[in-house]
Amino acid sequence: MSKKPYISPSFSYVPLEEALEVIPKRKQLFIGIPKETSFQENRVALTPEAVSVLVNNGHDVAVEHCAGEGSFYFDSDYSEAGARIMYDRAELFKAAILIKSAPISEEEVSLLQPGQVVISPIHLPYLKVQILEQLMQKKIIAIAFESIKDDAGTFPIVRSMSEIAGSSAILTAAKYLSNIHNGKGILLGGISGVPPVRVLIIGAGVVGEFAARTAFGLGASVKIFDNSIYRLMRLQNNIGRRCFTSVLEPVTLADELAMADVAVGALKPVNGITPVVVNEEMVKNMKAGSVIIDVSIDRGGCFETSRLTSHENPIFKKYDVIHYCVPNIASSVSRTASRAISNVLMPILLQCADMGGMESLIQAKAGIRNGVYIYKGLVTNAPIAKRFQLKYTDLDLLLAAQA
Repeated sequence: MSKKPYISPSFSYVPLEEALEVIPKRKQLFIGIPKETSFQENRVALTPEAVSVLVNNGHDVAVEHCAGEGSFYFDSDYSEAGARIMYDRAELFKAAILIKSAPISEEEVSLLQPGQVVISPIHLPYLKVQILEQLMQKKIIAIAFESIKDDAGTFPIVRSMSEIAGSSAILTAAKYLSNIHNGKGILLGGISGVPPVRVLIIGAGVVGEFAARTAFGLGASVKIFDNSIYRLMRLQNNIGRRCFTSVLEPVTLADELAMADVAVGALKPVNGITPVVVNEEMVKNMKAGSVIIDVSIDRGGCFETSRLTSHENPIFKKYDVIHYCVPNIASSVSRTASRAISNVLMPILLQCADMGGMESLIQAKAGIRNGVYIYKGLVTNAPIAKRFQLKYTDLDLLLAAQA
């Protein structure tokens, strides 16, 4: 006799509970802001307003004595915002997260603690392999803030600094055209009955766009050169007016340079180096007393006659043409630049705390991951690894393997 099938009364088609995402425990951060001592750096990476937000969210922020003075932010401003003012540099460098506005120096790398997070810029032409090796030995997580991407896929800090550099380039040129700085006494811009100053801009990126906006705003005549038709079209659309644009054709460029009062070099680097598009002969044929502002100088410059200058000695003359070739233009308007950097970094630090630490944030955010060039002893930036002949590790694959 066959048995009847047994049906358990406990059997049911009730669905199982949904497995909810486990939210990481919020982490309190210890953030250190050192005083910059290199690269003629006047900027500070976090303003008192940003520090106030971080402190009100329960974080510990330590600021080295006089860290913000180059941007007219004083110790009293930071202490009122809730930060601790520290006089011992070695003690400050024990912070779990260090935020810097200048690259890591050889003196600073010896003070870093194993496993620290360092957010700072890197100036690739000045980067030394000894610094990289020490960062690797100490298993530092090093993030280049100029390589951080936002949700739209753009580089917010680079864009802000480029906007500053473009506007500053024209204002600097106006200064050196005046008699006060031994210029030939020209007002940059037009007045009734006097022809406007001729401004020539090489490069139609963000720097070129903001240089053009400022020059147009002052009433100058502006001509823009670039090898990308797309960038020239985009610049005209962004500015909202028709203007003289041309591809970088040597004969036309030489003719226009000979008539220009101001020439701004704002070309993007190719493989890390800016192509030289204005040779010595072209500069020689420029008008006496005209001004060259080479914004591209930090990557070599696009004028053959350019050489590095400093904020202390910003100009030199060659063929009676004034050359301004300071690499860190944003540092000359450090308060504006500091606010721009702080506006990007402060929300990142809040996200870092909410996600339970920098490692979780790097895992979750591709834009932050893009800025990581050393991760716990491994070089995760391909151009840096290639330049210094170090082993390269793909961070995405590394994190996927750890997951």
